[in-house]
Order: sequence, then C-alpha cells, then structure tokens
Amino acid sequence: MPFKAVVFDAYGTLFDVYAIQALAESKFQGQGAAIAALWRDKQIEYTRLITQSDPHNPKGSQYYLPFREITARALEFALRRLKLSYEPSDMAALMAQYDQLTPFPENLSVLKQIKVLGLTTAILSNGSPDMLASAVQSAGMSDYLDHVLSVDTVRLFKTAPESYALVQQALKNMGLAIHKNEVLFISSNAWDIIGAGWFGFTTFWVNRQSLPFETIGAQPHHVGSNLNDVLTLIQKFK
Repeated sequence: MPFKAVVFDAYGTLFDVYAIQALAESKFQGQGAAIAALWRDKQIEYTRLITQSDPHNPKGSQYYLPFREITARALEFALRRLKLSYEPSDMAALMAQYDQLTPFPENLSVLKQIKVLGLTTAILSNGSPDMLASAVQSAGMSDYLDHVLSVDTVRLFKTAPESYALVQQALKNMGLAIHKNEVLFISSNAWDIIGAGWFGFTTFWVNRQSLPFETIGAQPHHVGSNLNDVLTLIQKFK
C-alpha cells in the first residue's frame, strides 16, 4: 500500500462549518447564510494575516492568537459587517456550536474501515486543541484517530510548512519513519490541498460542492466528492 498514514483536515472536511447556518438563522432571520459564509471567510483571512506577518519566528508568530479567539473575533466582525444587533449571549451560543459541529454523514464509517485496514490516522487542523477535542468526542471519532494535531504547537497556521511538518514529527514519535508522499492528506479546502502538496504530501481533495480547483498550484493527486471516495482509493491498494 502506498499510504502509511491518512491525515484529515477538520473544518470543512470532517465537520460541516456551514451547519452553523441554522442556528445563525434562528437568531438573525434572513441572515444565517450570510453570517456563516462571512464568518468562515474572515476566520481563514485572520489565520493567513497572522502567519504571513511573522513567518520566520522560531517561536511561532508573535501575532499568534488561538483559533478559538480568531473564530470569536471573526464572528464579531461578521455580525458588525452585516450591521446586526446582537447580545453576548448570541455570540456565546454560536461559538458553543463550534464545539459540536455536525460531522458529514459518512465520516465515522469511513474512519472505522480505514482503521481496520491498519493505517495510522490523524487530524491536522488550525483548530485549538480544546475545540478539536470537543468536536471529535461529540462526533464519536476518538477511538478511530491516532492523533489530533493542532498548529497551536508551532503557532503558525496552515499553509506554513511548519504546520504540515507536525504530522511526520508525530509519526516519528510513534517510531514510524514515513516519507512525505506516504501520507495521504485529505481536505475539502483547495488552499489546504495546495499547501500540503507543496509540502510533499499525497493529496486528496474532497470536492463536496463540485467547485473548480484553484488556478495556481499543482492539481490534487486525487479528487472525490466525499470520504467514501477516499476509502475506495485506499481499498484499491489493499
């Protein structure tokens, strides 16, 4: 089998970040979709701004903020940008939802079957450790993931190479010497696929929305519409 480890992005790949739309709609009628989209865009923009502003600091970016704080600030911006009146309780409710984001329906079954095949599994995410722990536990995935890795360790968000390097370091700590291209990295975020590909991972883009791929960077090594397609690829090499 060409893959020895299967590594998943979390937000958008295992957990539906736009599932928050229903709660946002219940609090701000007619604005749920706009809040969810703007919130996500600003969240990612802030991670890039922080990392790009101090990328070579050996201790990580001096501007680093934990992903939970970035997520809260991005939500606050979205509500202000849309000129919505809100209470602290509204923000608290929406933030609490992030700890229990809806997993995509096929995920748990796919993770179980990948573990049966004997592969090492992991999450690599921008998320704060406590956010990831809550989401993984809520989704019932804890027994099927060998590692839940947060960039909080290096204080640089994806797509900084130092963030992707966390995967091999974790595997090395398990006594596994795995080449970069033996890591199958899975994400629904095209920018993440580009970054992982530049780093040297074998990439699988989960294109749930039938979008065109980005017009820079190499194409993903593999493409599918959900995680069942990831499992099909792995089983081909069994």
